[in-house]
Amino acid sequence: MAEAFFNHLFKKSKAKSAGTKPDKKIHPWTVQVMKEVGIDISQQKPKLLTDKLMKEANRIIVMETGLSKFILPEYSSKLEDWRTERLLGKPISKVRKIRNRIKRKVKQLIKEIEQIKKPYN
Repeated sequence: MAEAFFNHLFKKSKAKSAGTKPDKKIHPWTVQVMKEVGIDISQQKPKLLTDKLMKEANRIIVMETGLSKFILPEYSSKLEDWRTERLLGKPISKVRKIRNRIKRKVKQLIKEIEQIKKPYN
């Protein structure tokens, strides 16, 4: 969801999402709640988090508590923990609330990026 929101809302950069144990496909409820806000992620595929992805990243955002332990120490300065609840097994109403929280976090991230890139007057 975070990757989709970022790439939908901010065209100046690109987000890539990956996991330590990616599922084979995106959960249907995730696809549904994103379609509800006009973003189609049905063709997206979960990806494995690799050293190459971490090296290329400007920021590494961990969505689930406890997953930051999988980030190699040399990338810890890029790490940001959003502490988002795990979606698996949640009712769709809860998935919508999590989606909305992720969207707010992505919008805040975009604001921060835009502030960094503004020239000083």
